Amino acid sequence: MQASAETLAFLRDVRVFEAFSDPDLAALTDRLRERDLRRRQILFREGDRGDEMFIVRRGTILISKAVTGKVEQVLVRVEPIDFFGEMSLFDGSPRSATAQAETDVELLVLGRDSLQAMTETAPRAAAAFFYAMVQVFMERLRRSTQQVAEATRWGLEATGLDVEAR
Repeated sequence: MQASAETLAFLRDVRVFEAFSDPDLAALTDRLRERDLRRRQILFREGDRGDEMFIVRRGTILISKAVTGKVEQVLVRVEPIDFFGEMSLFDGSPRSATAQAETDVELLVLGRDSLQAMTETAPRAAAAFFYAMVQVFMERLRRSTQQVAEATRWGLEATGLDVEAR
């Protein structure tokens, strides 16, 4: 993929690339691939192997998790300039949720091989990327911790247990 001015301008707005210098961003852009999905098309399912992260350039992706049987809980709606799938980029773990196009979607794809090459050829860019990803991971972990606390509180209230009474 050529580092067009339009793609570079778009990536400037993506949080994990904000600290990149122009040459580093151009080097990264050359390693990105494009992927288009039609409305309702599944990108990957929970449990699939993965080693890529995705940046939404156009459209909306729904990230959902199986709750029971055929019941899926939508966790998040990913919109332009946001990204998803980064856990598999780092550790190659199975996908923790399902990603499906809510609308027609245009994605930019960063694979583990491209990230590895970037660490060798543009270490400053890689360091900026890793630092930004750590910030994102911490925010998402804090949000998850709050959600667990809320769910626990709701469960206690629903069962009539009052932890304050002890």
